[in-house]
Amino acid sequence: MDLATLWFWIIAFLFIGYFVLDGFDFGVGMSLPFLGKDDVSRRQLINTIGPVWDLNETWLIVAGACLFASFPEWYASLFSGFYLPLLIILLALIARGVSFEYRHQRPDAKWKSRFDLMIIVGSAVPAFLWGVAFANIVQGVPLDENHIYQGTIFTLLNLYGLLGGAVTLLLFFTHGVTFVALKTDGQMREDARRLAFRAGLVTLVAAAVFLVWTVLAHFSVAVLLLAALAAVALVASILANLRGREGAAFTFGAVTIGAAVLALFTALFPNVLPSTIDPAFSLTIENASSTPYTLEIMSWTALFALPLVLAYQGWTYWVFRKRVTRASIEGAPAHA
Repeated sequence: MDLATLWFWIIAFLFIGYFVLDGFDFGVGMSLPFLGKDDVSRRQLINTIGPVWDLNETWLIVAGACLFASFPEWYASLFSGFYLPLLIILLALIARGVSFEYRHQRPDAKWKSRFDLMIIVGSAVPAFLWGVAFANIVQGVPLDENHIYQGTIFTLLNLYGLLGGAVTLLLFFTHGVTFVALKTDGQMREDARRLAFRAGLVTLVAAAVFLVWTVLAHFSVAVLLLAALAAVALVASILANLRGREGAAFTFGAVTIGAAVLALFTALFPNVLPSTIDPAFSLTIENASSTPYTLEIMSWTALFALPLVLAYQGWTYWVFRKRVTRASIEGAPAHA
């Protein structure tokens, strides 16, 4: 395996980490209208991800930086062709982050409700648009011989892309609600378990259609096995949640997302951005990567930095591993 191919799979790993971790953040944010019955319960929901949401979001920054450094041609074509969706994602993430920080600044109910709405929208919009973006990356977009995107925003809103967006929206929602059940107690935990079960069934149907479509369009044994693993893990997550085993349900949910994203990258390989105008115009690992010297420097950097990042993140989750109880919220200051 050459360095360019290695970095293709490192990019895949970074996006898997981002979708697994920030995915449940999105799900928790989207669950506010369903589980946030009063201000205490909404604070309880937000506090489940309060210590980790910004840390989870750094995976996107690292993935974007590595994409820019290792595959500059891919980065340029992707960000020019997908400029508007990526800009909307960025604005939504900013709105969500601002809401977490400013929601508690005033006791006024209207003030809090406005920021709650920003959290909901700032979670749902990226959850949907990431699926649209990745579905179109795998399916291919109209690239000309200069690797310049020739479509519009409406080109991306095709049936496969919209289905991909619906799947990531539902998958992240289910993953987040499962996380709520894992991190809370009492009535919130029971409500989250019931909601995760219902959402999981809908997600299973949508994900099955999307994965079958992907396998038929990009058939290989590896894609088929990864799609099957994602499906089995999702069923296992639903069953574990039904039995009250939230830890296992959350783990299987993470496996579902990881296997699904890996299936998409496997279906994409060895391309990085296929052209629907002419396959000869496609961006591949070979023609989109940086120089071997650049990739070598990046590889040595990643070898030392990545274990430290993983260790720090694991330590953070260990420190904040306890459940967020309603009693702890009720006894806390109003700004908590």
